[in-house]
Amino acid sequence: MPWGIVYYQTDADEVPADVFLDSCPTKVEATILAVLEAVRAAPPPAFSGGGKWEAMHGSMGGYYEVRVTGPGRRHYRLFCLLDNGSADELAERGFEEPQIAVINGMVKDHMTEFSDAEYRANVRDLGDDYLATLPRRIANSANED
Repeated sequence: MPWGIVYYQTDADEVPADVFLDSCPTKVEATILAVLEAVRAAPPPAFSGGGKWEAMHGSMGGYYEVRVTGPGRRHYRLFCLLDNGSADELAERGFEEPQIAVINGMVKDHMTEFSDAEYRANVRDLGDDYLATLPRRIANSANED
């Protein structure tokens, strides 16, 4: 079954991943979007990752990240959830096919780590909100500038 890509939208009509992508250097943004498309086309359960698409662990279990290193060895991360289920479950969520749900992104310097509080505020709280809404609250046209 083919997969789609959707962008989470807050109840204030903000699209955190768009804000993140718009802040990225052009080449970093293009690479992130190319990785997302490659994962969608694979589809996700079959995509091997190659270091650019990785399943997360621990408190971030269930999330996946697109990983790109940019200028100055800064690390750009885009966090996603896989939204899959039966045809009835997908229909209840507002989908006809499984989706890669793009939640938000963050940037860190080389040799640093995100704190659990940063993950909570910038990813997990948003992901929880995404999963709690039926049908899913998504942007109509993500990242079109």
